[in-house]
Amino acid sequence: MSNYEQYADVTFDRIGDSFQVMAMHPELHLHGIGRSAAVFRLKEKDRVIKVFFPGYEQIATEEAAIYEKLKGLPYFPKCYESGASYIVMDYIEGKTLFECLTEGIWIDSTYISAVDESLRQARLLGLTPSDVHLRNIILTPNGQIFLIDLARFRQGQQIDHQWEDLKRMYRLYRFRFMPKQYDATFLNRIACLYRKFVNDPDS
Repeated sequence: MSNYEQYADVTFDRIGDSFQVMAMHPELHLHGIGRSAAVFRLKEKDRVIKVFFPGYEQIATEEAAIYEKLKGLPYFPKCYESGASYIVMDYIEGKTLFECLTEGIWIDSTYISAVDESLRQARLLGLTPSDVHLRNIILTPNGQIFLIDLARFRQGQQIDHQWEDLKRMYRLYRFRFMPKQYDATFLNRIACLYRKFVNDPDS
């Protein structure tokens, strides 16, 4: 057995279009649940294991290959191991840019430039960055930017313009008269409308 395979034995229950965690290894702490996987922090370790839901297991292989291609770049977590339904990566301490907006934490232009540079370097490696949004960009306490959830960086896929649209909104955010803190419900509604009418990465 590999170093982390035992932790991937997670039981999920599907409720409508979402999943809930029903059972997991006692050394795991649930960190978050997304559209295709749940992320758990390994206790006493600076690593997380991302376990994909039933029916989404193939994404584990795809995402692990993307992390391998990006290995060594300073904007992405390191992937330590992958299996049929999981990947193990660095735990990145910090706040997502979404959390920065809801908590009123200033988003500096240097962070935007760092995201641009990370995407540029990914493209140089033949990847097609897509579905880049505020929840998968992490700002660390020392001001470093990391991108996570990279399954949509596949080679040759259709390009979306979500990040460019977010940068257009950032131009407004920088004006002194614009608020720097926003309600999460408001931001979620805007994101839902954007996905429905402007840019749907699943289409």
